[in-house]
Amino acid sequence: MSQQYVPLHLHSEFSLLDGAIKLKALCKFAKENNMPAVAVTDHGVMYGALDLYLEAKEAGIKPLIGCEFYVHDGDISERDPNHNPRYHLVLIAKNNQGYMNMVKLASDAACKGFYMKPRINFEMLEQYHEGLICCSACLGGEVLQHLKKGEYENAKAVAKRYKDLFGEDYYIELQDHGLEDQKRTNPDLIRIAKELDIKMVITNDSHYLKKEDADWHDTLLCMQTQSLKNEENRFHFPNNEFYVKTVPELREAFKWMDTETFNECIQNTVDIAEKCHITIKWEAPLPDFKVPPNHTNESYLAELVMQGLKRKYGEENITEELKERVNYELAIIDKMGFAAYFLITWDFIHYAKTHDIPVGPGRGSAAGSVVAYALDITDLDPIRHHLLFERFLNPERYSMPDIDTDFCIEKRGEVIDYVVDKYGADKVCQIITFSTLAPRNAFKSVARVFGMEYAKSNKTASLITEDTIEKSMIEGSELKKLYDEDEEIRRTIDTAKCVEGIKSGIGMHAAGVIISYKPLDQIVPVQPSKDGIIITQYHREILEKMKLLKMDFLGLRNLLSLIFQLYLP
Repeated sequence: MSQQYVPLHLHSEFSLLDGAIKLKALCKFAKENNMPAVAVTDHGVMYGALDLYLEAKEAGIKPLIGCEFYVHDGDISERDPNHNPRYHLVLIAKNNQGYMNMVKLASDAACKGFYMKPRINFEMLEQYHEGLICCSACLGGEVLQHLKKGEYENAKAVAKRYKDLFGEDYYIELQDHGLEDQKRTNPDLIRIAKELDIKMVITNDSHYLKKEDADWHDTLLCMQTQSLKNEENRFHFPNNEFYVKTVPELREAFKWMDTETFNECIQNTVDIAEKCHITIKWEAPLPDFKVPPNHTNESYLAELVMQGLKRKYGEENITEELKERVNYELAIIDKMGFAAYFLITWDFIHYAKTHDIPVGPGRGSAAGSVVAYALDITDLDPIRHHLLFERFLNPERYSMPDIDTDFCIEKRGEVIDYVVDKYGADKVCQIITFSTLAPRNAFKSVARVFGMEYAKSNKTASLITEDTIEKSMIEGSELKKLYDEDEEIRRTIDTAKCVEGIKSGIGMHAAGVIISYKPLDQIVPVQPSKDGIIITQYHREILEKMKLLKMDFLGLRNLLSLIFQLYLP
C-alpha cells in the first residue's frame, strides 16, 4: 500500500469563486488515495467546516477543521491602506477547545477586523491559541514574505515567535508548485526549521481537486474578478499545479529533497491528523426564558395555556376531552424539553399583537396543536378541524418544533429588535444563505467569460430546460444539435457542466433568526452581511442539525394573500 498522506492546505468551493473543490468529491478522492484525513482551510471563513465534518465521517475519513487566516501585524481596528499587510496563516483545530477558539477567531476577524479581508493579529492568537495547530502557510505567510525580501533573520524571528506560542503544534510548511520564489526560499525554510527544531510538513496549495480541473477553475477566477478569459493582464494562477496531489506526485515535485526528509515531512501530516480529535455536539440547550417567581417553564406554560383555553373556548366549554388533549400535548412538550420554545414563541407573538404589528394566522403542522392555538401562536382551532398534534410533534421522532410566523414586512424589524433586546444582541442573529450556479446561470456566466455574443448566449441558455445541463442534452434536442455542430457552444457547455452547482456568493435568509443560549461567537462563526446585519457562517441545514433555536420571521407585504392561500380551495 502507498504511503499515507494528509492534505493540510486546501480551499473548497466555500472559498467562493476561488476554490473549486466540492467536499463530497474531495472525501471520495481522499478515501481512494490512502488519505486517512483531510483538512479544509478556506480563506478567512469557516463556511464549510461542519459540512466537511459530516461528509468525511460518512466517507470513513477524519475531518480536520481548519482555516487560512489573514494576520495583520498591528491593531485590527486600523483601516490604513498604506499599512495593511495580511499574512496568511493556517490553523487547524486539534480538539474541541481549539474548534471553539477557531470559531471565536473567525467571528472576530469578520466582525471586528474586517478591512478588505477578515483579519486577526498576533495578540488575538495569544488569547485564543489553545487547542490549535499552526502551519506557516504559503508564499503569503509572514515567514516567507521576509525570506522573499532576503530578510533571513526577520523570518527566523517570526518563526521563533510562533514556535514559542504554539510549541510542538507549530509546523514549517513546504510547498513546491514549480515557482521560482519557492525554489529560492525552500532551502531557507528548511534551515530555519532545523535551527529552531521545528517540524516540517509538505503541502500543496490546493484550489481544485485534479490537475485537469485547472482550466475551469481559471474560469471561476474570471467570474470572481469579472474578467474575460482572453484578457492578457487579468488575475490568474501561474500554472496548473494547484490541485490535491498524491504522494507520488509530491515526490516528483520535491525530487530535489532527500528521501528521508521527504518521508518525514509526509509522515508529519499524518501525525497532525492523529493529534486531532473533535466531536461536534449536535444538541444545544434552549435559551433561558425568565418566568415569574415560583414557576418553572413547564408550570408557567401550563398556566398560560389554561388562560388561553378559557379565552378561546369559554370556561363552560372546556370539556374533559379538551382537557385530556391539552394535557397530552403538554406532557409531550415537557418530555421533549420544548416548554421554553413555546414560551419564547408566545412571547414575541404576544409582543407583536399588543404593539399594533400584524401577525399571520400561523402555518404548517403547528396548526395541529391546541397548545399553540391557546397561546395565540396559531389562529386555527385544531379541535374543530380535526387536526393531528403528532404531525407537529411526534414523541417517537425527536426534532425541533418548526413554527413559521408571518409579520407585516414594514414592522417585522420591530419584532426582531424586541427579541434582540430581550435575549441580547450577542445571542440573536440571522442566517447566511449561499447562492449556487444553477444550470442556465452557469452557462451564461461561462459564456460571458468566454466572450460569447449576448443574444447567442441567451438563446442557448433558454434550451436548458432540466435541472442539470446534462439532462437537457437529450439525443435529438436542439441543445444537443448545437453542441455537436458549434465549437464555441460545445466549449462553453463543457465548462458550464463543471462549474454548475458551485457556490458563488452569500446572502441572508429571508426569515430565519437564531436565538442562542449563550453568545453566538462561542457556538458558531458569525459575520456581518453586506448591510451590516450579523449572520451565521453556517447555513440553515447545519444550524438545524445543531438544534439551535431557529425562528422563521417571514415578512409579508399583504397578510390577506396568506389568508387566501390558507383558506380558499
